[in-house]
Amino acid sequence: MQPGIGVQTLNVLEDDVPGRGARMLREAGFDAVDFSLHGYLTNKSIYGFRINHFFEKSVAELEAFFTPHKEALEKAGLDVWQMHMPYPVYVPKGSRQLNEYLRRNVAPKSLHVCRFLGCRYIVIHGFKLACYAGSEDREWEATEEFLRELAPLARELGITMCIENLYDSVGDRLVEGPCCDAVKAARRIDAMNERCGAEVLGFCFDTGHGNLIHLDFEEFLTILGKRLKVLHIHDNDGWRDLHQIPFAFTKTRENKSATDWDGFVRGLRNIGYEGVLNFETGPALTSFPEGMKADVLRFLARIGRHFAEEISH
Repeated sequence: MQPGIGVQTLNVLEDDVPGRGARMLREAGFDAVDFSLHGYLTNKSIYGFRINHFFEKSVAELEAFFTPHKEALEKAGLDVWQMHMPYPVYVPKGSRQLNEYLRRNVAPKSLHVCRFLGCRYIVIHGFKLACYAGSEDREWEATEEFLRELAPLARELGITMCIENLYDSVGDRLVEGPCCDAVKAARRIDAMNERCGAEVLGFCFDTGHGNLIHLDFEEFLTILGKRLKVLHIHDNDGWRDLHQIPFAFTKTRENKSATDWDGFVRGLRNIGYEGVLNFETGPALTSFPEGMKADVLRFLARIGRHFAEEISH
């Protein structure tokens, strides 16, 4: 069975007329979406210590707000395969009030929205604390504590939380961030699921982040195996997290891709991936004139079908 094709709803699904964006996605050739919940409380706002009041709504109020989106996606025949929780969920230099709001309010309500939309997976960024805590293991301990608090609710709602390979910056250098060791990630996922007696934790592989810190895609994906639940597919120049269309960047004039897409395909083929090939390319849409949005989405869907064909060979 070939994987499905999905894309994030950022810069496509509009709150006032969600049906228009949903139809555009379906007509472009997508059968699933990554609901961009993080668009309602952006990382720029969180890192700037500016919190809006969106997640102060009750669960019932949030469900009412997102009912038109749910109905529009269902009418278009689009499956809400995955969702991105607002991030970061912890700011090292943030106030106690800020971090408590993210932990006690934003995080659990995000799970409820996920369930309301019929979504199976929600991506959560791990805490970027290695420079503060002194080691990657202590960094994970803080993330694990956060995930363990959410695990009972995730189990109750039938949701799998997915940790993601991230990058970090130290001075002018990009370095590995949380969840960049596949062996450790696999062991940690298994331990939490065994402890909870349910599949409450999985993995989201991000191609752009992997390219920035030079991960071996095939090896990483092969180690993850069935723990891999969702994908963030996008491209960059190896220096900045640009979230652009795959194959957009090359290393040489001979057009060798800056990202190891062959290794990506081999890794997914090795593990028999049958989930959704999801593009996290909302920023790419604003790189083109507004009138070309439908064309860009069709092109992304075509790239997705190419990946699906290669993986299924």
